[in-house]
Amino acid sequence: MPSEVDAVRLRGIGKRFPGVIANHDVDVTIRSGTVHALIGENGAGKSTLMKILYGVQKPDDGTIEINGNEVVLKSPTDAIDNGVGMVFQHFMLADNLTVLENMVLGAEKLHGIGDNARAEIRRISDRFGFELEPDVLVERLGVAARQRLEIAKVLYRGAKIIILDEPTAVLVPQEVDALFANLRELRSAGNSVLFISHKLDEVLAIADDITVMRRGTTVGTADPKTATKHELAELMVGSELPSPETGESTVTDVVELELHDVTLTDEFGRNLLSDISLAIHRGEILGIAGVEGNGQSELVEAIMGMHIPTSGRITLSGEDVTRWHTRKLREAGIGYIPEDRHRHGLLLDSPLWENRILGHQTEAPNVKGPWINRSGARKDTTRIVEEYDVRAPGIDTLARALSGGNQQKLIVGREMSGDPKLLIASHPTRGVDVGAQAAIWGHIKRARKAGLAVLLISADLDELIGLSDTIQVILRGRFVGTFEPSTVTPQDLGAAMTGGQTV
Repeated sequence: MPSEVDAVRLRGIGKRFPGVIANHDVDVTIRSGTVHALIGENGAGKSTLMKILYGVQKPDDGTIEINGNEVVLKSPTDAIDNGVGMVFQHFMLADNLTVLENMVLGAEKLHGIGDNARAEIRRISDRFGFELEPDVLVERLGVAARQRLEIAKVLYRGAKIIILDEPTAVLVPQEVDALFANLRELRSAGNSVLFISHKLDEVLAIADDITVMRRGTTVGTADPKTATKHELAELMVGSELPSPETGESTVTDVVELELHDVTLTDEFGRNLLSDISLAIHRGEILGIAGVEGNGQSELVEAIMGMHIPTSGRITLSGEDVTRWHTRKLREAGIGYIPEDRHRHGLLLDSPLWENRILGHQTEAPNVKGPWINRSGARKDTTRIVEEYDVRAPGIDTLARALSGGNQQKLIVGREMSGDPKLLIASHPTRGVDVGAQAAIWGHIKRARKAGLAVLLISADLDELIGLSDTIQVILRGRFVGTFEPSTVTPQDLGAAMTGGQTV
């Protein structure tokens, strides 16, 4: 049960950057022994607030209290010393080290690196149902196990207040249920969890309290026992919850992309893809479901010319493009929304207009003859910013300064420009709020209706079911099931994705 002393009290928190007020007058109270959800659209100030609580940034205004004591957090070390740990959306694990080695890295003084450390790992694992084996290499762990390891790492360092940033973004429904069981165990042991998510149904399922942020400040709280998804969405963005439903079919008889028995082998002779065949027609969205690491990335990279298949054939508009390089494929009409916008989609320290050119540096309006057409690129960037509702001070703003949702809308706008014939959309709405999600869905649906062929890869099973005309499940580099979106459930897909069902 929650104690009388609150785990965290943030009062009047403010944080300003040049030209931007990230937080102002933010109030959040996290009761001890509870799961507290923090929701809000991208750019609402959640990330800045979490960095303040974890000591990454220092607030300009306001106070932080932890367990009733006012504290000043100058670094993550200060936060950890005060019992605050954070699990980031992008895991920070070394694949070539064991579970034990990852756990003790940087914390060797706590329990040593031998039997005492191993015993503490087993104690944490058994207490909270993490099912971690100390001597297993991390590269052999699935996504859900890696996340449990990240949570165990902060517990190992003594955290009693745990910040989870979008913890279910890459999990299938069965794994989400298992995570929530872990969180309930954490709560019953007196730990406090700050749960950041865009998935409102999950927030309602796990949270004891909900705080809503909008435009840098807190705008309200909600009781998950009585609140609805529609009410939360309206608090967040001032509109009703969007739906990914595509409506009537627009699939034509014209095949735009076809893969024939494509196999891709790594340098050690292991198959990353095995006998992959698919066809995407104009006006069709083909959805690919799978637990991360089962060949989705390799499938995209083979289509985009980043890897040449070991065997098999790829055709685009009936032409064999198996051995084409990426630039030629781009110029042939393939738009590409990468799964990691920071690593593969943007130059974070470059302005928006330069990011407009990325991947399209040989195409109008970005070039004139052999030269970059600066004025043409700037003018078209202004169009994208307006048409795709990219909220930025101007096109000279650095990409790093945008929220995740606005970064994603810029990428979507860039890749939808020039009327592509095929769009490869890899996790197009990952980590974006319901407003940005609705906008991206709308753009994809309108393009589908106009004849665009879309390969959609997503960890959001509701998104896959709502947008796709057909869904294929990939497991260990093979297609193991084909599903009809009108009849399949997230649970059915989750079972196929984890090897429990093949259709």
